[in-house]
Amino acid sequence: MPPSEPPTTTIEPTKITSHEIIERTTSSSSSVEQHGPILNQRAHSSPDQAYESTAAVVGTGEYANGYHFPPRYPVKEQIRWGIFAFWDFYNTGFGFFFTIYALNVVGWGLMIVLLIAGAAPEMCWVHGKHDCDNIDSPRRIWIEIDSQVLTALFSATGFGFAPWRIRDLYLLLRYRINKDQKALRRLAGVHRAWLRLEGSDLLPPTLGPKNIEETRVPYDTNSIPYPLETIPDAPPTGVRAPPSKLWKMDIIAWLNIWYIIFQGFLAGFMWALSRYNRPPWTTGLFFALTFITSSAAGIMEVYQVLNVRAIEGVPLTKRDRQRLARDQELGIPHYNNIKDRDPEEEERKKAEKKAKRKNRFSRRSEKPSLESTV
Repeated sequence: MPPSEPPTTTIEPTKITSHEIIERTTSSSSSVEQHGPILNQRAHSSPDQAYESTAAVVGTGEYANGYHFPPRYPVKEQIRWGIFAFWDFYNTGFGFFFTIYALNVVGWGLMIVLLIAGAAPEMCWVHGKHDCDNIDSPRRIWIEIDSQVLTALFSATGFGFAPWRIRDLYLLLRYRINKDQKALRRLAGVHRAWLRLEGSDLLPPTLGPKNIEETRVPYDTNSIPYPLETIPDAPPTGVRAPPSKLWKMDIIAWLNIWYIIFQGFLAGFMWALSRYNRPPWTTGLFFALTFITSSAAGIMEVYQVLNVRAIEGVPLTKRDRQRLARDQELGIPHYNNIKDRDPEEEERKKAEKKAKRKNRFSRRSEKPSLESTV
């Protein structure tokens, strides 16, 4: 789709001159004084050209706009604020129903695990005999009840979200088969939390949903989601995440579709057949497949969101700013990354783990050679 001319009315974004520097240190920030090596990156721009974003170095320190990631709070404080946040969420209509749904999944799921593990041997008595595998034993009856309830709970979400998951695959296939750029832009608008289009890292760092309709800075429309107001918020760090690898979207979309298919098979076997004529392997197989596909898709998407946040930053709350200011006065250091950890220490631990795995593998490979020589 050819780029369209932006409107004439404008909201002027902040200009970055050739002398301005985005400095990133492994342990330094604008609000907390620390020490560490400095990496300088220059962002050149002119009033008539779009911004060129600099490559983000995840886990490093100082940004030109003075942004600092939220500090890491003590565990007790995290739990306390988490309880308050959950209570606010619970008092909403969606939060109430979600809590009831989650409690049912956890409760019935834990129950079936305990029954399968044989945690209730007294439920194995039937007609005066102790037989846990007897189909008429209380244990087998409650396993059936439990399985039916869990199937209904998972079908509610699996089939309930099916239209949106099918839509995602439809848009993805339109792009893959017909090279429909607008379909890909729509998909990026749906997954605006993590899906970044090619060239989106070159957009002005101040461009967001609030000023996209009014800006006159030239940009490539193919690098912006559709509709325009679904563009991601302006990154707090002033640095945009690099374009996403589309094969990750392929995996997530197809995993969600296979989850619907497996859930359909599971529901069909559970509801069309009775426990007397249903093959035992069907429930175990399709329960496992639905769990694997749904969990893999969810974990992969969450991981992509966290990667984007580690680069673009997250909005600071009033509490975050107060804690950073207080800790600066007290001399308590905070690393300017999303984990609030020393990047050099993290790299050192990774190198140590890699070296241990390498040594373990080399020792295992040496054993067969020694045995052959003997």
